[in-house]
Amino acid sequence: MNNPRLAGLDKEKLQMLQGLADQGMNKSQSDMLPFLMAAATQGKENGIHFSSDEINAIIEVMKMGKSPKEAARMDKIVSLMKLMKR
Repeated sequence: MNNPRLAGLDKEKLQMLQGLADQGMNKSQSDMLPFLMAAATQGKENGIHFSSDEINAIIEVMKMGKSPKEAARMDKIVSLMKLMKR
């Protein structure tokens, strides 16, 4: 949350991300996609929207310190979410 790449995010968005991080910590890989989809829906209902640049910055920060396998898994989840949005 203290990464400089996230410095430009609105405080409300950062709070939402922290809440998601706390809730998602113990989720299994198979539970993550439905969890993230529900979170995205809830955010939209609450009027919280992230730009493409904000989303990319968040993903890059999340991938920091992860193994190449974990980073690839995250990229796969992001790709699936983009496909589901269409």
